[in-house]
Amino acid sequence: MGADALLDTDLSCAVTIGAFDGVHLGHRALIARCIAAAERLGVDPAVVTWDRHPLQTLRPKLAPPLLSSPERKIELLGETGVEVLCVLPFDREFSTWSPERFVQDVLVTGLGAAAVVVGEGWRFGHKAAGNIDLLRELGGTHGFEVEAVGLAGADGEVMSSSRTRALITSGEMEQAALLLGRPFDIDGVVVHGDGRGKDLGYPTANLECDPLVARPPRGVYAGRLRVRGSWFRAAISVGVNLTFGGEPGVSPVRIEAFVLDMDQEIYGDEVRLEFWKRLRDELKFDSIEGLIEQMGRDVEDTRALVG
Repeated sequence: MGADALLDTDLSCAVTIGAFDGVHLGHRALIARCIAAAERLGVDPAVVTWDRHPLQTLRPKLAPPLLSSPERKIELLGETGVEVLCVLPFDREFSTWSPERFVQDVLVTGLGAAAVVVGEGWRFGHKAAGNIDLLRELGGTHGFEVEAVGLAGADGEVMSSSRTRALITSGEMEQAALLLGRPFDIDGVVVHGDGRGKDLGYPTANLECDPLVARPPRGVYAGRLRVRGSWFRAAISVGVNLTFGGEPGVSPVRIEAFVLDMDQEIYGDEVRLEFWKRLRDELKFDSIEGLIEQMGRDVEDTRALVG
C-alpha cells in the first residue's frame, strides 16, 4: 500500500511505524508486539515505513549505508506476519507534514488505528516535532492506544540499525548476524569481470549491487550464494585486486564470489550473497602461485565453516 491508497479506507489496524532498515531482531520484537495488540483488539496488524532512509531526503550527505535495499526490506517485512504494509514516499513534501497531519491522514483516516506501537524515543512530523507524549495525546483524541517499546538486546545494549551497520562495516559478520537474526546479505546481478579468476582456476561471479547498501570492509569471507532458487557455498572477495595493481582508495571495490560445487553459466542472473564469517584481510601476493595457494585455503575454510 502506498500513500495514494491511504484515503478513506475501511481498515482497522494496530500499527507500528519506522524505517525498519535491515528488519533486525529489535524491529521484529516491535512488530511482534504490534501483532499481539492486533490479536487482542481483533484488528489487522500493520507496518508503516518509508521508501528510503529519511536522511536521503533531508541531508543526503549524512545518509548512512542501508542494511537492506527497499525491495529486500519489503521482502523481510512480509516474512513477519503483518497483514498490511504501507510504504510512504519520504520526499520533501512528506517531510513537511506536521505530527497532527501524519496522525490524521495516515493513522486515523488511512489505517483506522486502534493501537500504535513504536520504539521508545520515536519522533515524527516536521523537524521531529512529535514525541510519545504528543502521540498519546492525539491517541486520546482519535481513540487509539499507544505502546512505547524498548529495543534493548540480550546484552543490555540497544538493538539498533546503527549498531548493526557498525558491525557490518567493520567486518564482524557473526556478531551482525546475531542482531539481524540472519546472515547479512546483498542482492546483485552477475556481470563480466576481468576473467582472472578463471585463468587461476577459481572462476568468480562478479556482482553489481545497489550502491546505497552497506558493504563489509575489504577482505575474504565465507558465505553462500543463492541463484535460481538454490544455495551454494561461496568464498567471497571484497577488494581492489592488490596483486594485480589495484590501489585502495583509487581502484573500485569489487565483490566477487567463487561458488563451490556449481557448474553453470550465471551471467546476468540476479543472486543473493550471504556473508557468514570474515576469513582474512585482502593481501598483496608476491607471486601468482602464492595467491593460488591462499585461494585454495580460503575455499577449504569456507567448505568447513558453511553447511
